[in-house]
Amino acid sequence: MKIGRWGAGVFVIACEKMYGQGRVYSRRCIQMTLCLYLRSIVFVALATTAVWAGDAIPKAAWRRPLGLPLEKFGVTRVPGNIDDGFWQGAPVGGFGSGTFSRTYRGDFTRWHMKAGVHKYAPVYANQFAMFQQGEGESEGTTRVLMTDHPSDGTLASWKWNYPVGAGEYAALYPKSWYDYKWENFPAHVVLEQFSPVLPNNYRESSYPVAVYRWHAENPTQHAVTVSVLLSWTNMVGWFRTFTRDFQGAPSQGNHNQFVSEKIDAGTMKGVVFDRNRASAAPREADGQFAIAALELPGVEVSYQATFPSEGDGKAIWAHFAKDGRLANSELSWVSDGEKLAGAIAVRFTLQPGEKKIIPMVIAWDFPVVEFGEGRQWNRRYTDFYGTSGNNAWAIARDGLRNASAWSDAIDAWQAPYVNDESKPLWYRGMLFNELYTLTDGGSFWGRPVGSDGKASPSFALLECFDYAYYGTLDVRFYASMPLLKFWPNIDKQVLREFAATVPKEWPEKGQWVWKSQLTGEPSLHLRKKKGAVPHDLGVPEGDPFVAVNEPGWQDTNDWKDLNSKFVLMVYRDYVLTGSTGSKDTAFLRQMWPAVQNAMLYLRQFDHGGGIPENSGYPDQTYDSWVVRGVSAYCGGLWLSALRATEEMARTLGKNGAAKEYHELFLKAQKTYLGQLWNGEYFRYDTDSEYRDSVQADQLAGQWYANMTGLGDLVPHEMQLAASRKIFDFNVMKFGGGEMGAANGMAADGSIIRDNEQAPEVWVGTSFGFAALLLSEGMRDEAYRTAWGLYHVIYESKGYWFRTPEAWDVNGNFRASMYMRPAAVWAMEMIPQPRVETLPVAQAGVHK
Repeated sequence: MKIGRWGAGVFVIACEKMYGQGRVYSRRCIQMTLCLYLRSIVFVALATTAVWAGDAIPKAAWRRPLGLPLEKFGVTRVPGNIDDGFWQGAPVGGFGSGTFSRTYRGDFTRWHMKAGVHKYAPVYANQFAMFQQGEGESEGTTRVLMTDHPSDGTLASWKWNYPVGAGEYAALYPKSWYDYKWENFPAHVVLEQFSPVLPNNYRESSYPVAVYRWHAENPTQHAVTVSVLLSWTNMVGWFRTFTRDFQGAPSQGNHNQFVSEKIDAGTMKGVVFDRNRASAAPREADGQFAIAALELPGVEVSYQATFPSEGDGKAIWAHFAKDGRLANSELSWVSDGEKLAGAIAVRFTLQPGEKKIIPMVIAWDFPVVEFGEGRQWNRRYTDFYGTSGNNAWAIARDGLRNASAWSDAIDAWQAPYVNDESKPLWYRGMLFNELYTLTDGGSFWGRPVGSDGKASPSFALLECFDYAYYGTLDVRFYASMPLLKFWPNIDKQVLREFAATVPKEWPEKGQWVWKSQLTGEPSLHLRKKKGAVPHDLGVPEGDPFVAVNEPGWQDTNDWKDLNSKFVLMVYRDYVLTGSTGSKDTAFLRQMWPAVQNAMLYLRQFDHGGGIPENSGYPDQTYDSWVVRGVSAYCGGLWLSALRATEEMARTLGKNGAAKEYHELFLKAQKTYLGQLWNGEYFRYDTDSEYRDSVQADQLAGQWYANMTGLGDLVPHEMQLAASRKIFDFNVMKFGGGEMGAANGMAADGSIIRDNEQAPEVWVGTSFGFAALLLSEGMRDEAYRTAWGLYHVIYESKGYWFRTPEAWDVNGNFRASMYMRPAAVWAMEMIPQPRVETLPVAQAGVHK
């Protein structure tokens, strides 16, 4: 857009007022200042902005001007919760391999390399920089591709502060792009970034490799020489602690090595970052990084094997700024504690109108994970590269060789979704961007050191880094939708892990924190009771997958949702992974004993009405919201689980069991309808102070029933009436209908103020409600609910790539980088045809 009669100077002042002085503001940034006041126009403009022909960034990708700060961002409302701010970007790295990310201003800041541990700290020597020189120009233009600079004066000889707004950042995970558009760079260069996270792929999706493809085009009438620098710090040994920063990170014994290898039609050149080791068998901190590029005719790779990463950086910049080349120095030494770095540069010349795509890679090989109590595991990717910790170069080689094929495979996977114009554009982008948590959320994939290599590796998502539990079952009920859809073998393996724990007891005792705080006296509980499905598979600081159900906030042994949710996920995975006649009946048969035990265990809480009753404490996923008696949420899950168990029994030829569960369902349904339906919605519960509240998640059991074809758990007109009530109250009466669905609203439509969780929007449960609305044909309401979530995350509060569990009516959050928001994929789970047996009891219905 044109600035018009106000003039550029006015908007420079506006930029400085909004974002601070001392920055460089491009003409584009100045224009964007005005555009921020015209958000709807900006969204359309950015969504349809054309990038250069042949490599168009998908319209569905989320976009933001490079380095443009957010004026009114959200903050945590819980002291001690992680709050790194809005400088974030899409991560790289595979399932369980360790991940890191580069922000949309251009710095590498977020590190999830040690399993279950979050670190956020910029490493300033980890950078991309660019040199460009047009034919006939006396000197080139060189700039670090970061819109900021080190706060401590590090690398002072480097030219920092790429202009804010001189281009766009775009993300459609697992891809992201940096579209550089600066008037001082004659060539147009777009950086495409990704790791090979691919559907139904259980090999490359685990790889610890990041691919950076530089798409360069010369739109001028003169030849342009372009060079891209990648510098990297030797961080080997930095990820051994559970701290959230790099304080005390050791560099002693680190060393770098230049490597060159003939491959295919060219020469692979790069730097391997290593460390002296005490033994041949690697420990957790042992391993390597590697950076590499491919030298081909017309593409030159130069290098500097080692330089001090905290010096002035002249050893790099003096050469690079001169002509885009490095010194080709193999100089190497062993660190005596100082931080070392290395660099490569890829240089090429573009004739007028010419285009090139130049790949670079960062690879890493840290094969061992050691959890807090000392047990060691090998990461999944070691099945393909070995466990020596010496294979970063081999991984980088595969990255260079397969960069184009992997990129095409990602595009082919995403195309049917992002090009589906029957759905909102913002929604299509959010679908993929919320997948980031599957790799970057602290997920683990591997097997114990020395175990049978033929056994299936263990996998678990981390609930979040603030609540660091692996595989949290009440949350994965929502979060596991994309795993089921795209990596079903992983999802089934997780359920097998849970099933194996059901008949076991862990007699160890732990503190029940919630009750201890309530009474003022220590209160203890068993770690895990027989028949109880565990809340989690353990914690990173403990012995996960061995010591499950970590004692903590609540006594989850008697939670009323876990067992039902386990049963429903088993049936879901059976129904949705295979066409009729080819479903995984062996999986169902394998899970059947655990399903029966789980259902039997819950029946002890049935006080005669056929429904397990809540016990007067927060005994379900809303773990600060007291519930007592028969409840809409847990009762609905129980009805759905009874129907699922009935159908499982029928499938396995256990007709007696099917009849028993059918009769149990009819009894429970009568109680549920008679005690909870008030003519408009299902009441929160029967006996707590919140009994008449409108709970957004009251139909969670019906959502799963619709998804898996179990039929109506309650009369259909009741489902529709309750759905409309939830939308009218929890969505539209909360935050102007622009924030998602509040967990609970008072019967008069006011916000509940005397509970922490009732007046929160939970992103994942809101997506579940939106999916239910879609399954009931309420399309407008479904997308309005989901748009409220998008609006908070991607437009107003800056929660991109750190989506929280919850926010309040002010948009301030709790528990960032949470796994439940992956439930957006529930909106893509097509409801199954309903089974023929649809037991709906009308008795006891009050209208």
